[in-house]
Amino acid sequence: MSMQKLAVLLVMVACWAGCGRAEETQMNPLTPEEERIIVHKGTERPFTGKFYKHHETGTYVCRRCNAPLYQSKDKFESGCGWPSFDDELPGAVRRQPDADGMRTEILCAKCGGHLGHVFFGEMLTPKNTRHCVNSVSLDFVPAAATAPAAEPAPATPERAIFAGGCFWGVEYHFQKAKGVLATRVGYTGGHLQNPSYKDVCYTDTGHAEAIEVTFDPAQTTFEEMAKLFFEIHDPTQVNRQGPDVGAQYRSAVFYLGDAQKATTEKLIDILRGKGMKVATQVLPAGIFWPAEDYHQQYYEKKGSQPYCHAYTKRF
Repeated sequence: MSMQKLAVLLVMVACWAGCGRAEETQMNPLTPEEERIIVHKGTERPFTGKFYKHHETGTYVCRRCNAPLYQSKDKFESGCGWPSFDDELPGAVRRQPDADGMRTEILCAKCGGHLGHVFFGEMLTPKNTRHCVNSVSLDFVPAAATAPAAEPAPATPERAIFAGGCFWGVEYHFQKAKGVLATRVGYTGGHLQNPSYKDVCYTDTGHAEAIEVTFDPAQTTFEEMAKLFFEIHDPTQVNRQGPDVGAQYRSAVFYLGDAQKATTEKLIDILRGKGMKVATQVLPAGIFWPAEDYHQQYYEKKGSQPYCHAYTKRF
């Protein structure tokens, strides 16, 4: 394993070990300029940030709470005047519509600190994504500073994306599953960029309500995640789930790699062998657009339980 990868993993594990509820998060003191940008959503002058031309190997972390955000391998030169990344660490960055009504703001998922904005469709990298981040919002942990050779490396967190009806109920069950590190609900599989809940429900965006699950492969597997998915909704229903009707409520697995695809197809064959007419779509994952904040952890916030998702053992 490379020193860079080991460093990233150690930083992430340290974050998970120390991350409790939001109110317990330890915040670093900020200078007036840092507060202007991180707290009050300002912007530093282009071409002036300390990380704009930074090329050291390591992990970029949140200046306010030290949460790992980006790996140096995902940083690229975009010419925009601010540090640019085409990917984030799983579950590290939250997206929401900007106050200007045009852009998508990005924030630290742990403390809510303002990072900058994310843009799509510029064709600057194969991932076609640019996180435009203020240097002031970041700190940097060099790989050499966090990579003691004697420590065993933890498993790299993995992601899975499922759609099985109203995402509130799907998330409710995944939050309770062993090995799940984080969940977020959103929209995927459609053609509209940065869709809203209203767009998905009342216009033909093609998106499905979905959940992104980040899990620890040392504690569970994608197969266990997929089995749970098939056991908490009815995979035989087409464009609906219980009382919720519409293409956005379809059953689908959006696979991230050939191994996830093969595992999903194996489980579908098992269910069909038991006489189930499985309608679940198996599709390559595209951009996952996080839903509005009030949809996240909905049932946990409400203190209630799903009305259309119940566990039924199938395997």
